[in-house]
Amino acid sequence: MVRNPLTKSLGCIILCCAAAAASVSCVKLPRRAHAADAQVPALSEGFAHVSINRASREELERLPGIGPALASRIVEQRERYGPFRRAEHLMLVRGISERRFRQLRPYVNAE
Repeated sequence: MVRNPLTKSLGCIILCCAAAAASVSCVKLPRRAHAADAQVPALSEGFAHVSINRASREELERLPGIGPALASRIVEQRERYGPFRRAEHLMLVRGISERRFRQLRPYVNAE
């Protein structure tokens, strides 16, 4: 059986493209902290930290950038997978990006 050289070349090209696509890794690098991120606005008086493992939906809604939908997702994540071990694990909740977490970090803990 005689093979067409074009078919052989096409197979080689497809194999090379697949190998190249598999070897490329895409890593999201953190952005530089801006001066605006360094400023920490005050919440209400006497309201230092919120425990993300014990806070109710209403308490979570008082945090900057957290609305009713996001507060309920945080509580659902906690009920489904157990308590957060670190505050950074909030980024596992859909809707909490690295940027939003940087805004929340001064107000939350995982105690």
